[in-house]
Amino acid sequence: MNSKRILVTRASMPPLEEYINEIKSIWETSWMTNMGELHNQLEKELIKYLGVDNISLFTNGHLALELLLQAMNLKGEVITTPFTFASTTHAIVRNNLKPVFCDVNKDDCTMDVTKIEELVTDRTCAILPVNVYGNICDVYEIDRIAKKYDLKVIYDAAHAFGEKIDGQGVGSFGNASMFSFHATKIFNTIEGGGVTFSNKDIGKALYTLKNFGIKSEVLVDGIGSNAKMNEFQAAMGICNLRHVDDEINKRKAIVERYEKWLSSVDGIKIIHKKKNIQSNYAYFPIFFDEKSFGYTRNEISDRLKENNIFPRKYFYPLTNEFDCYRDKFDTIRTPVAQYLSKRVLTLPLYGDLKLDDVDRICKLILSK
Repeated sequence: MNSKRILVTRASMPPLEEYINEIKSIWETSWMTNMGELHNQLEKELIKYLGVDNISLFTNGHLALELLLQAMNLKGEVITTPFTFASTTHAIVRNNLKPVFCDVNKDDCTMDVTKIEELVTDRTCAILPVNVYGNICDVYEIDRIAKKYDLKVIYDAAHAFGEKIDGQGVGSFGNASMFSFHATKIFNTIEGGGVTFSNKDIGKALYTLKNFGIKSEVLVDGIGSNAKMNEFQAAMGICNLRHVDDEINKRKAIVERYEKWLSSVDGIKIIHKKKNIQSNYAYFPIFFDEKSFGYTRNEISDRLKENNIFPRKYFYPLTNEFDCYRDKFDTIRTPVAQYLSKRVLTLPLYGDLKLDDVDRICKLILSK
């Protein structure tokens, strides 16, 4: 067994000297949190990079999404997808909203827009699609449906940092989008997250909710949380933003190497990038048809782990199958998501992954 351990991802980090230089000002000002200079600088730079009108920064992506839903004063049901990370569903439930699960399509694992309208009821208040793996939802059809039924649209764009559709920043669609800046993402602030939005009333609500409901020294007119991004996180973001395009280009080369090995293999399905999407190459999931390929997803996963390579079954189980939601949702209504979740394996992908290691991973997958 090869002694080198390869995980599904690894955090991208700037040169140590660059980060140290960026945080020097914190020692000069002793201002470590509460929307300091570095926080405000990162906001401005992200607005420009993402091509959006506004952004509000948070200590992590989950609180960003949870407080965004609260800021929008939603009541009732939210149409979403179970093919996602736990955070998406939990954020809905923790706001006393009911998730209504829409199936996904086989092509890119995003919400199947042909199934949305049949789920709309008089209690539906919003649609919360997920740009899973960085695959962008059919934003135009979702916008049409939302306008027809007067629904809000909140995107879970945790995987979609820096992406564009038809030249437009993905964070500019819908009423708002949540991005994750977790260490495992394309762009990270160690932990962190952000919400992009166009309506400034959303921004005002987010500001007070992430800051205890405080509006001034003497006015606290709401019950808020504490979800502010600190200066050390912001400094890491400022540094990483300088290198993010290079990180994406490195990942692109790795994805292309995987595709060269696996795109024509019977029993292995990969997701092809759409021509109108500027991808960030965030993840590389593959799907196994055991009848055609000869091995199951679990068998291949075990084979890789035996060789010190650790892929992940993103996303298995579905969120509507979690133990904490046992008997609350009918998983039969999302058969495509269930099918994909039992066959998906997300392979290692990060900028510093060597192409020789990609070759070794693929040889192990294809060995009989």
